[in-house]
Amino acid sequence: MILFTKANLIRFLAGAICLLLVLNFVGFRSDGASGTSLSKLSIRRVHKYAHKHRNASSGGIRLPAAPLALSKERELHNAQNSTSTTVIAIANFTSIPQDLSPFANFNSTNMSTHKPLPMKPTMSALHANCTDPDPRDGGPVTPNTTLESLDVIEAELGPLLRPGGAFQPDNCNPQHHVAIVVPFRDRYAHLSVFLRNIHPFLMKQRIAYRIFIVEQTNGKPFNRAAMMNIGYLEALKLYQWDCFIFHDVDLLPLDDRNLYNCPRQPRHMSVAIDTLNFKLPYRTIFGGVSAMTREHFQAVNGFSNSFFGWGGEDDDMSNRLKHANLFISRYPVNIARYKMLKHQKEKANPKRYENIQNGMNKIEMDGINSIKYGIYSIKEFPTFTWYLAELRNSERKS
Repeated sequence: MILFTKANLIRFLAGAICLLLVLNFVGFRSDGASGTSLSKLSIRRVHKYAHKHRNASSGGIRLPAAPLALSKERELHNAQNSTSTTVIAIANFTSIPQDLSPFANFNSTNMSTHKPLPMKPTMSALHANCTDPDPRDGGPVTPNTTLESLDVIEAELGPLLRPGGAFQPDNCNPQHHVAIVVPFRDRYAHLSVFLRNIHPFLMKQRIAYRIFIVEQTNGKPFNRAAMMNIGYLEALKLYQWDCFIFHDVDLLPLDDRNLYNCPRQPRHMSVAIDTLNFKLPYRTIFGGVSAMTREHFQAVNGFSNSFFGWGGEDDDMSNRLKHANLFISRYPVNIARYKMLKHQKEKANPKRYENIQNGMNKIEMDGINSIKYGIYSIKEFPTFTWYLAELRNSERKS
């Protein structure tokens, strides 16, 4: 009977409350996402900035609210349909005819219906076509590498952008519609600096663009090429982008004459990087930042999905372009200059040379027509659209 004293009961209740608090901290989230082992830390790191926006207010000035993510129904659909899926890209890919102008009425719920979005009358018909910036007005730029949290970056840039990090000039009709695809894992400081610099840089160029951050879940070595394939396929579900720029998060452009559009041939953009003494390492390099039209990317079946770990996938893409009778174009080294943000060296892919050597035999079967992946979450933030993706292709097949 001594066990059931009032003091013991109080101790038991206090212990139970402490246990619940610990479980809530390590395994559960207040926004309804389950505490699975798949990338809880990365999800929290990204979402925390949106929570700050929702609650922040000081001195009567309210920070811009983080836009709603895709509808709860879409998120639930993604969670329920996260089984292995083979995604195939075809020439007449069907997508939503989304108006990117700031006057359009954006309704994210419609994104899951694959129907045209209802539009308000736009002013675009009253404007002439946008022209490329005059190179005589451009030149070297100095990036701002001061580290700030994403809520600060979003407060600065959010009012100038549409949800999801989309932009279109309001005084002319853009001739280039560009998807900026950024493969990502655990580079949160780089992401903040990248967004702070890339948006003002791109806004000057009179293009319509949107930034897609594609984050790979934990569990496998990082597959940069596969994340770019996923970004390409997912971006096409929102709009028929005519140009795709695949961009490492740690590279910042240093000259605003470096135009982010797609020419007739694929363009290697990051020709001269400061850590490489602003010299091109070798003639066939295609890494860092690269631009390809939708037709270019489909012609080479995208990137290979076989490269787990650092290195090799860009050289394989260079070989694919040559195989498709395409050649690599470049701006001069005094224009295509980039600063690389400091980071630890990644673990090299031990099979990269073997994969490059065998790559020509796998072009038809290894790429956007064979990638298997699941999307666990899609979120629209003021400065980017974020995908959490799990690659289902086996590393053993590389």
